[in-house]
Amino acid sequence: MQPLTGMRVLEFSLNIAGPQAGQILAMLGAEVVKVERPQGGDDCRAWGPPFARGSSMMFNTMNRGKKSIRLDLKDAEAVAWLKSQIGQYDVLIENMRPGAMEAIGLGAAAIRSAHPRLVYCSLSAFGARGPLRSKPGYEEVVQAFSGLFSVNGDESAPPARVGTSILDLGTGVWGALGCLAGLMERSRTGEGCLVEGSLLETALGWLTVPIATFAASGELPRRSRSGSAKVVVYRCFEASDGEIMIAGANDRLFAKLAKVLGHPEWAADERFRNAVGRSTHREMLNAKIDAIVRTATRAEWTARLEAAGVPCAPVNSLQDVLDHPQVDGLDIFDTVEDSSTRLVRLPLSFDGARPVAARPAPRLGDDDVDMRVPAGNTGQME
Repeated sequence: MQPLTGMRVLEFSLNIAGPQAGQILAMLGAEVVKVERPQGGDDCRAWGPPFARGSSMMFNTMNRGKKSIRLDLKDAEAVAWLKSQIGQYDVLIENMRPGAMEAIGLGAAAIRSAHPRLVYCSLSAFGARGPLRSKPGYEEVVQAFSGLFSVNGDESAPPARVGTSILDLGTGVWGALGCLAGLMERSRTGEGCLVEGSLLETALGWLTVPIATFAASGELPRRSRSGSAKVVVYRCFEASDGEIMIAGANDRLFAKLAKVLGHPEWAADERFRNAVGRSTHREMLNAKIDAIVRTATRAEWTARLEAAGVPCAPVNSLQDVLDHPQVDGLDIFDTVEDSSTRLVRLPLSFDGARPVAARPAPRLGDDDVDMRVPAGNTGQME
C-alpha cells in the first residue's frame, strides 16, 4: 500500500530531520526530489565511515527512495528556474539554516502566495518564533538546551545525551505527520498550509511528564540510568551474567514479582504494598531485589518472570537484538544496494503489509535527468 502515489515532494533538507520527513513520504509512495549543493551535496553524505554507494550510512539511512538534483542556490538563474518548477509539487520540505530560504525568495510566505495549494513544511532547531528563532543548532545542542540531558543518565553521573538522534528523528516524524494532515485538509478545502516544527518543540513534547511533574511539585526530576526514578519496581537489575530490565510497575505486577523472588509477603508489607510506599522506600526495596537477582542468570529470571506474567527483558546489544527471531519476523529491513547492510524501513504496516521497500539512496551525480536546468547547474537525478 502506497497511499501517496502521485504526490510530488521537493526537499531542501540537510542532515536528519528534514530528510527523515521526506523519506517517510517517499516510503508511502510520494516522488521526492532532493535539492543538493553541486559540490558534495548534503553534509550528511560525508559523515562516515562507514560508507555505501559513495555516501555515509547515515545518509543512506535517511534518503532512500528519493531523487537528487544538483543546484547552486547562490545562482539567481538557478533559483529562478527552480521557482518555475514549484507549481509541479504538492509538498515542499526545508530545514535549512533559519532565514536561508527567505534570503533567496523561497520562504514560505513568498512561495505559498504564488502556490496556495502547496503544503510547505519548515523544520528548524529552536522554532519559528521567540528570541532564538534564528539560532542554528544540532541534535546535541538542543538536547542540552531543552533539559533532555538533565533527565538522562545515572543519578551519580553527569547529565547525558540520549544515545540516538531522538529529536532529529522525532521532528522528521512530526514533519511528515504535518504534511499528511496538510494534504488531507487540502483535499477538503483546496488550500495548502504551512507546517512548522522544531527540535526544541519535539524535546519539550518528549518531556511532557517531567515538565508536568515539576510544575506540580516544584522538584526537579531525578535521573535514573534505567527505568523510572518515580515508579518502583521499574529498572535494570544485575543478574549473574548481565543486566535484566524488570517492570513490576503496579500493585498487581509487584505482587507477582514478589512471589517469583520468594517473598510473597512483600505485597502486603505496608512499606511496599502500594506505589507511594514503594517509591518512598525505593532504595531499600531495590537493594533487596538486587541481592536476589544476582543469584541466577538472565535467562533463568526471564523464564520465571515471563511465566508469572511480569514484563522483563535482558539488556541486549545490537547484535543480540538483530539476531533475535522476533526482529526477523517483523520484516522491517531493507538491504543497501551492493551491500549486505541492513537499514530499518518505515516502522509501520497497513493491514499487516509493509509499504513497498524504498529504493537505495540517490548518488549525487547519477544521470537520470528529466527536468531542464540552467547552464552551470547540471541537474543530476536518480
